[in-house]
Amino acid sequence: MLAVVDMGSNSFRLEVGRVEGGQIYRLDTVRETLRLGAGIDRRGNLTPFAQREAIACLARFGERLRGFEPASVRAVATNTFRVARNAATFLPRAEDALGFPIDVIAGHEEARLIYLGVAHVLPPGDAPRLVVDIGGGSTEFIIGRGMQPEQLESLKLGCVTMTARFFPDGALSKHALARAETYAQVEVEAIAREFSRRHWKEAYASSGTALALADILEQNGFSDGGITGEGLDRLRKRLVAAKHFRHLKLEGLKAERAPVLAGGFAVMAAAIAELGIPRILPVGGAMRLGVLYDLLGRREQRDSREATVASFLERYHVDQPHAERVAALARRLHDQAAPHAPSLATRHVVWSALLHEVGYTVSHLGFHRHGAYILGNADMPGFSRQDQQAMALLVLGCRGGLDKVAPALADAGVRAQLVALRLAVLFHHARQPIAVPRIRLRPGRAFGVDVSATWLRAHPLTAHLLAKERDEWAKAGYAWRRKAR
Repeated sequence: MLAVVDMGSNSFRLEVGRVEGGQIYRLDTVRETLRLGAGIDRRGNLTPFAQREAIACLARFGERLRGFEPASVRAVATNTFRVARNAATFLPRAEDALGFPIDVIAGHEEARLIYLGVAHVLPPGDAPRLVVDIGGGSTEFIIGRGMQPEQLESLKLGCVTMTARFFPDGALSKHALARAETYAQVEVEAIAREFSRRHWKEAYASSGTALALADILEQNGFSDGGITGEGLDRLRKRLVAAKHFRHLKLEGLKAERAPVLAGGFAVMAAAIAELGIPRILPVGGAMRLGVLYDLLGRREQRDSREATVASFLERYHVDQPHAERVAALARRLHDQAAPHAPSLATRHVVWSALLHEVGYTVSHLGFHRHGAYILGNADMPGFSRQDQQAMALLVLGCRGGLDKVAPALADAGVRAQLVALRLAVLFHHARQPIAVPRIRLRPGRAFGVDVSATWLRAHPLTAHLLAKERDEWAKAGYAWRRKAR
C-alpha cells in the first residue's frame, strides 16, 4: 500500500494505491477544494484562514493514513508553497497535522512527476509527446518519449491565480478574457520555440482543468473529441454571454469548477494558440500517479535521486573515486555521531559528500560556495526543495569557517552531519587513497574525536588540520575533544 498527498493550489488530494506485480492500482481518492492559491495576501503570505483550512484538511487526511509506514507515504506541495513567504513557518504545523513530512517541490520536479504519471496510463510508444498540466498556481509543459521526459518547463500560470488576477469578482467580460489570454500568451510565447508542434507528434492535457474543458466542449457539441481552438472559440462566446460565472449554463460544468473556469480557459487557449496545438486530448494519471510510481521506485531501489546524483557527477566532472572515498568515510562517521538519525539525514550526508566538489566547474577558489549555489538552485529530479537546501548547507559548510553556517549549528542533527562531512573531507585532503585510521566519534554537544597518535605522527599535515578543525568548532561555541590513542 502506497499513498500520496498532493497539496495543490486549487485542491488537496489524497490517493491510496495497492502495488501488485509492479503496477499500482488506485484504491481510494479523497479530494478537497481549498483554492489555497487564492489565500495569499498582498504581502505574499498565506492568510490565517487559508492556513486553518489547510490544517483541518491535512488532519482529516492524516486520520486516513494512520498505520501507514513513513516510507509508504509521500506528501508534496506545489506552487503556493513555492511562492508564499511564510511557507517555511507554516510547514511544521502542516506536517504535525498530517503526521508525515511534506516536500515542497520545484516546478521542474512537478513537471517530471506529472509526465511519469501520464506515461503510465498512455499506450507504449516512441513518438514524442507533449503534456500540458494546468494546475491552480502553475502550468507545466513536458515533452517526452515513452517513460522519459526530455523537455520540462513550469510557468506561473494557474486557474486559481489567473482567476484571482483577471476575474476577482467573478465577472466574465470580453475585455477581461482578452487581457487574461494576452497575459498567458506572453508567458507561453517565452517557451514556444522549445515546445512548438515540430517537437512532438501527440498532445495531452492531464489536469482537472483539462478534463473539465474537454467535458464541456464535447457535451455541448463544441468539439467532437478533446480540446480544440475552434471549440474554445465557441466556449469563449458562452462565457462572455453569461457575464458572470454564476450564470454559466453549460452541460458538463461542475459547480466546484465554475469559479475558476475562466482562468483555466485563458491558459489553455494561450497554450493552443502559441504552440500550434490542433487538438489536445485529456488523460488521467498526472502528478499523484507519478509520485506513487516514484515512491515505488524508491522502495525497489530505483530511486530517481540516485540517478540524479550520478548524472551530476558526470555533468560537473567530479573526481568520482575521491568523492566516493569521502562519502564512505562521511557515512561511517555520521553513523557514530548520530546513531539514531533518520535514514534521510544519512543520505543527505552521503549525497553531499559525493557532490561536494561540483563547484570546481566554476572555480577551485571557494568551490564549496559555488557548489552550495548549484545544489540549492539546480533542477534535481527526485529531490524536494528541502532536500536541496539541506545538501547546499552541508556543502557550504564542508570546509573553512563555520560562521557561514552558524545559525544551523543550533540543530544537533545538522552539527552531526557537518562534523562527519568536514572530517571526511579533511582526512582525504591529499585526494589519494589512504589507509584511514580508526576514527571514533563520541556524540554530544561537545564531540569526542579519538584518533591514533601513531597515525597522526606519521601524518603531520592531517594532525595540523585536525587541530585547526578543533579550534574552529571551539570558536563557534561547540568545543570538542580530540583524544589521540
